[in-house]
Amino acid sequence: MSLLTVGTVAFDSIETPFGKVEKVIGGAATYISWAASYFSQNQKLVSIIGDDWPKSEIKALNNRGIDTQGLQIVKGGKSFFWAGKYHEDLNQRDTLVTDLNVLADFVPELPESYQDAEFLMLGNLTPDIQMAVIQQMEQRPKLIAMDTMNFWMDVAMDSLLKTIEMVDVLTINDEEARQLSGEYSLVKAARAIFKLGPKYLVIKKGEHGALLFHEDEVFFAPALPLLEVKDPTGAGDTFAGGFMGYLEKSNDTSFENLKRALIVGSAMASFCVEEFSLDKLKNIQSHELESRLKEFKNLVHYSL
Repeated sequence: MSLLTVGTVAFDSIETPFGKVEKVIGGAATYISWAASYFSQNQKLVSIIGDDWPKSEIKALNNRGIDTQGLQIVKGGKSFFWAGKYHEDLNQRDTLVTDLNVLADFVPELPESYQDAEFLMLGNLTPDIQMAVIQQMEQRPKLIAMDTMNFWMDVAMDSLLKTIEMVDVLTINDEEARQLSGEYSLVKAARAIFKLGPKYLVIKKGEHGALLFHEDEVFFAPALPLLEVKDPTGAGDTFAGGFMGYLEKSNDTSFENLKRALIVGSAMASFCVEEFSLDKLKNIQSHELESRLKEFKNLVHYSL
């Protein structure tokens, strides 16, 4: 089994009410891959960076079992850079800078050894890039998951709908689900989105948890109340990494197992927000993960 992730690898500058960091490691694919590495031992990464990206970070990915043969390095180029400032309400943020740099010319090229991956995670990129990745697969993966955002609904809806039709799992937030479906009720939104192609829908609700829909069934994973939250950047991608990493490890795509994966993803996201950038995500001990998963179980367990 193997997990292929396609997405951004970036630098971030972040300010929250709890601190400020400059040009730290970020990017959707980075968070996804690190989170998944606690479960999947056979990962493959496709992205693009400039030669300003630290070689030590590439080595760190390799040491976690992440194959970076598909990581394009543009000589003399600059890596994607994003800067943002969060409000007191961490659900609100302002984007201060978005420099696409080498990402502006990104054309994904899958090495031959990547084209038979059984699990595919498409991070938030243009729908055309996501579709191009699927089309390069030698055979259809056992499970394809896709993240997207309202921006693509505004500027590339036709391409987005064609890509959504090709995937098994769509992950979006509640605002995006309502925009995509035209329905306010998330139950009605899920039913409308299923008609577009996906078998499963994950609706991320930030500090209020996540919902998993499949046919007429729904499952809820709460967000864990934490003593301290420093930086929510990358939490959604970390969730996706835990979710897909667990599915790849277990090699089980049943609805029951996706429920477990939803809890695992939520647990990983809860670690991510405790520190800036990847600071916590790089240093989760096995006993911490086991304890955190038990906390989630205790959070919702009760007897009638």
